[in-house]
Amino acid sequence: MSKKYLLGIDIGTYESKGVLINFNGEIVSSHAVPHDLLTPKRGWAEHDANEVWWGDFCTISNSLLDKSNINSDEIAAIGSSAIAPDVLPVDKNGEPLRNGILYGIDTRADKEIEEMENQLGEAEVLKKSGNKLSSQSVGPKILWLKKNEPEVYKKTYKFLTATSFIINKLTNNYVIDHYTAAAGFIPFYDINQKKWDIEENEDLIKEDQLPKIQWTTETAGYVSKEAALQTGLEAGTPVITGTADAAAEAISAGVGDPGDTMFMYGSSFFLIGITEKPIIDSRIWSAPFLFPDTYCLLGGMSTTGTLTRWFRDNLAKDLIENEELAGINAYTNLIKESENVPAGSEGLITLPYFSGERTPINDPLAKGVFFGLSLIHKRAHLFRSILEGVGHGIKNNLDVLIELGYDPKKLMAVGGGTKNLLWLQIVSDICARSQNVPEITIGASYGSAILAGLGTGKIESLEETKTWLKMEDKIIPDQNNHKTYQANHKAFLELYESTKTLMHRM
Repeated sequence: MSKKYLLGIDIGTYESKGVLINFNGEIVSSHAVPHDLLTPKRGWAEHDANEVWWGDFCTISNSLLDKSNINSDEIAAIGSSAIAPDVLPVDKNGEPLRNGILYGIDTRADKEIEEMENQLGEAEVLKKSGNKLSSQSVGPKILWLKKNEPEVYKKTYKFLTATSFIINKLTNNYVIDHYTAAAGFIPFYDINQKKWDIEENEDLIKEDQLPKIQWTTETAGYVSKEAALQTGLEAGTPVITGTADAAAEAISAGVGDPGDTMFMYGSSFFLIGITEKPIIDSRIWSAPFLFPDTYCLLGGMSTTGTLTRWFRDNLAKDLIENEELAGINAYTNLIKESENVPAGSEGLITLPYFSGERTPINDPLAKGVFFGLSLIHKRAHLFRSILEGVGHGIKNNLDVLIELGYDPKKLMAVGGGTKNLLWLQIVSDICARSQNVPEITIGASYGSAILAGLGTGKIESLEETKTWLKMEDKIIPDQNNHKTYQANHKAFLELYESTKTLMHRM
């Protein structure tokens, strides 16, 4: 049969999604699978790589084929994306030696960050890698493994991220894209030479323990016979290198030109701003984008959607019960309650640092704070204050980019959090910026399918994909609310600075 379709699958923190699209970007079939986040200890975040990463991939690929009645030999190419950067040690057969340690929401390696900074020099790491060491960095977590799980460390053949693991399962090859390597595998990636440089870390890792670096749309290999049996895909189907979920999500929203900016509202928050050249600053992350001679600035907050989920599960159990009985979504009710609370939550300010924080403060020891509580405050105030706290964190990131000379010409809002229009309005009001919300919000899996098409020539250019985009909403800032939030934002910044020492002591 002729090749007519592209497959994209994305592995997220709490859910994985997949799509089949045709060469015109039309979605033929989609499927989603929820899964758990493992938190065995405070500050830890893990996934079972076989069960979640590969298991979800196989479930989704089989389900998409079954639901669509499409034959596997009609699929022209496969793209995959996933949460990143992760640390998964595997043996010579590519089998995990432990659970995968997740990206910056896992803050176990705070002591190792300090140890590596002292050894390598903070300025030298920034100069070589374009990024400072943080809870997002792979290097300190590998050092943590060496110190705390020496048997696992000694047996490790390769250190992989989630996308690398999936691609290996599909093709038997070990690869990683430049974007993920640069943004997360610090301090092993040289952003100037665009290659691995482990000269100063040879006592920790060998270069052959890292995947081969390629551009995102380069072919990583072809579906093996064994993988074909597990996934339902046809052996020999091309598989691209793939990338991190946020970058694939940016592609799904047409983000690719300088000034294009993505706000991704997921379990955590992530932003990508496309730049004409590399811009280096210790407060923010920098990386090559997905194609040669493209660059980006990156920011990420640790707990955003995860925080609203925590709030619902612990402080809105009555609404969860009502959802089961009446079918009214618990989040919908929380949003309705909070819409009646005025901007600023009547003096209540939240620091959303419930699992440390990534950019721009890069503080794994930061703590969550509800500040200004009084007897007038109710559940709705707390929930709205959480949304506002995230909004202030987003503005903190955006202000750093602007200070560095970045001009956010167009803001595209994507991710599951875009269903919460109150949240989007709050962020626009705080930042005094309009946000565009695409009609298609499937996200990273859609972007991965597009990237597979670009890599195999089935889609001619990224510009072509932008014509497929249809906008569902445009969020316009309320200037009156913005005036209220300006004072609150100053208090938000001062609150962290005034409590930071105590946070660290705790």
